[in-house]
Amino acid sequence: MSDSDSTQTYDPTADHHFPDDRLNAVLELISTDREVQAYLGAQNVNPVDRKGYNDHGRKHIEIVRNRALGLYELLKQAGVSFNGAADQNLKEADESVIVALASTLHDIGHVVHRDDHTYYSIMLASDILDRLLDPFYDVSDRVKVKGEILHAILCHHSSEEPLTTEAGVIRIADALDMERGRSRIPYEKGGRGINTISSQAIERVELLEGDGKPVLVEITMRNAAGVYQVDGLLKDKLRGSGLEKQVRIVAVNTTETDDQLVERIEF
Repeated sequence: MSDSDSTQTYDPTADHHFPDDRLNAVLELISTDREVQAYLGAQNVNPVDRKGYNDHGRKHIEIVRNRALGLYELLKQAGVSFNGAADQNLKEADESVIVALASTLHDIGHVVHRDDHTYYSIMLASDILDRLLDPFYDVSDRVKVKGEILHAILCHHSSEEPLTTEAGVIRIADALDMERGRSRIPYEKGGRGINTISSQAIERVELLEGDGKPVLVEITMRNAAGVYQVDGLLKDKLRGSGLEKQVRIVAVNTTETDDQLVERIEF
């Protein structure tokens, strides 16, 4: 981890402040919207209570949204172009709106089922977006922004191909929620699957200004089990995101033992 004063670290629970009033207004709206908050509260039942998966509720969404906006900031600072809004002749300021709303609504399909939740999220988010976007856009732009958000939601699933930089950001940010806290619920209930055990091994994830690449993702593990999260999940999300050349991933095992299996891996 660099000690340079120019290195910027993003706290996954911090609020990111943007100069555009529209994004700030959208963030304020979704924080108090009763329907959105109801979905965020209900969407954990199927994955966690019924299937034993890691957290997909409010905390997951908060972390993913903040990391998505952190990725967006770092990429923009490095001059990386975002084509989602641009291809639709929307404003540059709409890029961050797409990122924020896609990251907020990407998992609401869990209220229907864990399996194929991505596709249920598309259906449920569609109606919500009509209402959320209405105060900010005319009909034509609302359709364009909505389409880009739904595309990004769809492409957080590894089997779908992101066609925009905004969608690639959502895909990667979803996998960046991997610290121990995410597995707290199933672990406390006795869950010991590979997802839970590997999440327990991840101590910290940091987004930094990269050296040679715009973004450095630095992951601190307390044992080698965390490799599954990095190699099996994050690497899979990075591959095909369109941002492979922009993001560097480094994972460090901080446990010093004679039988240490992995000390440092880089992708």
